[in-house]
Amino acid sequence: MSALGGTVTAAARAPSHLGRPRWLRSLAYWAYRYKRTWRGSITTSFLYPVIYLAALGVGLGSLVNHHVHTVSGVGYLEFLAPGLLASTAMQVGADEAMYPVMDAIKWGRTYLAMLATPLTVRDVLRGHLAWITFRLVTVCAIYLAIMEAFGTLRSGLAVLAIPAGVLAGLAFVAPIMAFAGAQQNDRGFSALYRFGLIPLFLFSGTFFPISQLPRWLQFVAWATPLYHGVALCRGLALGGLGVGPAVVHTAYLVVVVGIGYWLATRSYAKRLEI
Repeated sequence: MSALGGTVTAAARAPSHLGRPRWLRSLAYWAYRYKRTWRGSITTSFLYPVIYLAALGVGLGSLVNHHVHTVSGVGYLEFLAPGLLASTAMQVGADEAMYPVMDAIKWGRTYLAMLATPLTVRDVLRGHLAWITFRLVTVCAIYLAIMEAFGTLRSGLAVLAIPAGVLAGLAFVAPIMAFAGAQQNDRGFSALYRFGLIPLFLFSGTFFPISQLPRWLQFVAWATPLYHGVALCRGLALGGLGVGPAVVHTAYLVVVVGIGYWLATRSYAKRLEI
């Protein structure tokens, strides 16, 4: 009887080539959960872009434009907006990959409930990652629409800043999910914000060209995913992005996402497989 039970369990967990991928069930859970909490995301999805662009782009930007006229050949608002799109994707992605993952593992134990069904650890990870990807798409699309309302888009390729922003966000989501999956508590998240995300937000080219930094810091900034996300979004929104730089920025981000996903699969497997 136990052998039969083991056979049934193995069959239930085997990949299905006829039906839908099982990770869609994990995605469906996060979407259903969002139906009850979406109002709380209005701040990050809509109000923050408006406030940032109005305060920094228009307010501070008028002062910058008065003294230096242009930044990298464009007004400060035009320079700032694409960088904020990539930075917002980083912040939203990081938020979604930290506490919700910790909750699903330790506090609410949602992952464990999913694993009591035919879902595997990879299904659980892929479904959650797919949901965060969807969140990033909506946030970047809203941000781009607000940028258009502020008159900051100068290129017909600006719509491609949406997938570029999503890719920049995922370059943080996947590694942070791997990190969160290995944590026993949330104390490490504060350190990650303080020593990782905030410095990147300030020094990766969002608010000023990295050429203004000391030479050694320029190399540090160049090695970070956010710099490549900012450069890619800015080039697509304003035009003038060459094929070579676009390929370099995209390839860098894709590699980081791939490494992060691989690390996340190992982290989740170690933490969740029993």
